[in-house]
Amino acid sequence: MSSRWRSLDRKFGDLVVALALADAPPIQNTEPIVAVVIPAYNEAEGIVDVLHELPDRLSGLVVMPIVVVDGGTDSTAMVARAAGFTTLVHVVNRGQGDAIRTGFAHALASNADIVMTMDADGQHRPDQMGDLVAPILADEADYVQGSRFLGEYEDAGGARDLGIRGFTMLINRVSRAGITDCTNGFRAIRAKSLRSMHLTEPRFSAPEIIIEAARNGLRVREVPVHIRSRSHGESKKPLRLAYPLGFLGVIARSAARR
Repeated sequence: MSSRWRSLDRKFGDLVVALALADAPPIQNTEPIVAVVIPAYNEAEGIVDVLHELPDRLSGLVVMPIVVVDGGTDSTAMVARAAGFTTLVHVVNRGQGDAIRTGFAHALASNADIVMTMDADGQHRPDQMGDLVAPILADEADYVQGSRFLGEYEDAGGARDLGIRGFTMLINRVSRAGITDCTNGFRAIRAKSLRSMHLTEPRFSAPEIIIEAARNGLRVREVPVHIRSRSHGESKKPLRLAYPLGFLGVIARSAARR
């Protein structure tokens, strides 16, 4: 994609994010907040079960779930809203990166103290959220990443494992982040630190977030987590070479950024 078309795509993405945010005003709360951003694309079958598994409070913070439906074609937005959860909707499918940007913007506008991300498919265990938040509350880290390789991984093995390990080595090479699991979407970030990060990638968010965290001098830490098999549906990741090539492109662009 040329720089001109990438710029136009970025502007269109900004418009999609702005429209989603305009549909749901920030939540103002006088208590400390941990916002949990959950990107969801056609996850109507299980999204409510995932949301109901979240605690109301976590280490003294109010838990504020934020569902971001990225141009889905099923009833994910309807069932999440009917269950009483904040739900932002992209009018077109942009990708996980822009869905996370939308959730981050809403969390920061709501004055969250810590911002987390987790998947909508039931792979991440809410009972481990405290493990990610604890180093931030103890002022030992600004960015905490879950690692399946330090913990448990029900779908371990095969080419996917090799790919994750290979991309992790490359990200560590360009960022010195010192992580073991670069594709894990179970993370927690200090809100003040998140404001310093410049995120632009519409689809593959993980490499950019890690590289940006390291570039901005955030204290990065990993904790062991248990990644379960999907509770429903099928993976939404691109097939064949689209995923690794797209992921590699994000690493290259993020590393080249000054």
